This record gives sequence, structure tokens and C-alpha cells, in this order.
Amino acid sequence: MPSSPGPLSLSRRGFLLAGATAGTALALSAAPALAGGRPGGPFGGPFGGPFGRYGSPAARLTPRTLYVHPGGAGDFTSVQAAVTAATGVGRVLVIAPGVYRETVTVDADRTDMTWLGASENPRDVVIVYDNAAGTPKPGGGTLGTSGSATTTLRPDGFTARWITFANDWLRGDIPGTTGTQAVALKVQGDRSAFVHCRFLGHQDTLYADSLSLDVFARQYFAHCYAEGDVDFVFGRATAVFAHCHFRTLVRPDLTAAPHGFVFAPSTAGANPRGYLVTRSRISSEAPDGHYKLARPWVPSSDRTARPMLTVRETHLSAGIDAAEPYATMASGYPWQDQRFAEYRNTGPGAVITVPENRPQLTRAEAASHTPADHLGDWRPRV
Repeated sequence: MPSSPGPLSLSRRGFLLAGATAGTALALSAAPALAGGRPGGPFGGPFGGPFGRYGSPAARLTPRTLYVHPGGAGDFTSVQAAVTAATGVGRVLVIAPGVYRETVTVDADRTDMTWLGASENPRDVVIVYDNAAGTPKPGGGTLGTSGSATTTLRPDGFTARWITFANDWLRGDIPGTTGTQAVALKVQGDRSAFVHCRFLGHQDTLYADSLSLDVFARQYFAHCYAEGDVDFVFGRATAVFAHCHFRTLVRPDLTAAPHGFVFAPSTAGANPRGYLVTRSRISSEAPDGHYKLARPWVPSSDRTARPMLTVRETHLSAGIDAAEPYATMASGYPWQDQRFAEYRNTGPGAVITVPENRPQLTRAEAASHTPADHLGDWRPRV
């Protein structure tokens, strides 16, 4: 995704407690606990023990369950080590409270894998790293946007519950770099579900994508929280966001609007379903009107893309520019030519002051823009 110039305030650098060990939680002073989940704590949840009600290495939930604990009370001390060992189909990782500072990649052959935050509170289990697109690679060159991801998920049938995925790289880490994209999670598989999860970063936080242009990966996000500034939910997946909270961050380095964009879909032209946001809300730390709701991403690798975004029955705060909520990213691909629409949104950011800038679905059209229509024959368990 295109970069935005200027250094970013370092205030968010402190969102992880220094020297965190098992049982510490993410400390986000500016963002409320919005992803839901049961009360957590230093011993892993309401049922006691580091793995809560999900057993232990001595009493496994199932024979295919592995346990991750940063202090050594599980099978593995890192998430990647557990993923590497979890060969085959249908493996379950129970992850104890802790901050796991590592990058994690799950290959496509680990189908139907499930990750469970043991405390059932997403603040307690944090997977975080600080790579960016402009971070140098050991052999030369830079990582690029995809290479910056803290966690990359390629398999079909992946499920995560009560996990925080974060990228705490800041623009000030490499002054003057143009590679300021820093992905917290890149998910590419079909039938991927995230329930009560959090996605924390700045630019390009959540990359909801697919493995290839001709694969229409379906993804479902329920009761989740995502924050960022530039294009912080983006990609070409068929993705449903239900009962989620999106929060735009303040940009003290910028003196004028816009500070950024919430969504940047890159839906393939042949895909009839892009991003659907339903019964959610968008809040903001930034001044009123300083964020756009979306802009279309037509990547150089797919000039036939027709980005699609439907936002319905969602509360838009005053941080969204009500008069001009959409912007064009690349010359020759105006947002008006893409598939953007709204339906029955509320809040000051949803007020229709310039009708031609707020395409609305009719009631009949809205009937075919639902989670069931987007997900087809897949019904994720929530």
C-alpha cells in the first residue's frame, strides 16, 4: 500500500509492558477493551492454571492439542515452534497468557488449525513483532509489505479466538523510509475465522487477502477490534466484519486532513463479494473529519481489480469525513468506478450532506449484501 510521509509519534511504542513475561497483558492506555472475552488474569483465566479450562500437557484437551507457555509450562515456549510441530490437519494450539515477540508463519498444509487464547481475554495473549516494509533483509533489499507481517496465515479452515496480533513498528524507527507499511496479520486462507481478536498497528494493520488472484478466500471477523491509520484493513479477500470496532489513530506529525483511511479493498474484478462491514462501529482519536472511510486499492499486479466495500448498519463517529468519505488512491481508478456502498449507517460520520459522495443501497439491494451471501455454504462457529 502507498506510504504516507512524515515521522509518527512514538506514543504507541509503549503499548507493551517492558520486560513482559507470562501473565502480563497488553497495556493500551488510549484504546478501551473492546474485543470482548472473559475476565483474564495472570494465571490464565476464570478456571485457574495457565491454560484455563483447556487442559494441560498432562491432561490434553484432545490428542491433537499442543500447549504454548512462555515460561516452559507447555509443550513449547514459542508459537512458531508449536506451529512447526503441529503437522497434519485439525491441530489445536492453546496459548497461555504472555507477550510472544516473534514472527509466525503457518503454511497452507496446516488446514483446519485452531488457536485459543487460554484466558479467553485477547489482551492476555499478544503475538507481536516490529518489522516494516522498509526493514532491510540480511541478504539485501527490504522485506516489503507482505514480508513485514508479524503473523502470516496461509491454510484453509483457520480459527483464532481471544488473540491479539500486533505490529509495534513505528515510522520513527527508520527515519525517511518510504516503506512504512507494517502488517500485524496477513491471512490468505479460505474459511478463516477470528472471534474476539485484536489487530494493532498503524499502516496496513490487517491484510485480509487470498493466496492468488483466482482464489476467492472467505474470511469472517466477529467481535474484533482493529486500529491503525493508513489503509489499516486492506486486501482482496471476501471478508465479513460483524460486530467489530475499528479505531483510527491520531497523527500528530500531520497538520492537515486526511490522517488516513480505514479500508482499502482490492477485490478481484471477477469476485462478486468483497468486504462487508455490518453492525459495527468506527471511532477515532483524531480530530473530526480527519479520516476517510475508504479508498480503493487497484494494485499494479491486478489492474482489473474492482474494489468492493459495503458498510451497513454501522455507527460512524465524527472522525469520518461525512462530506467526502471516499478518496481515490491511484490516478485512472476513481473510487466512483468501484463497488462502494452504504446502508442505514448512523452517527455524525454517516450524515449524508453530499448525496453523490455517499452511494446508498436500496432495501432490495441490501437483502443480497449479508454475511450469508458473502460466505456462501460456509457457516463459521462464533
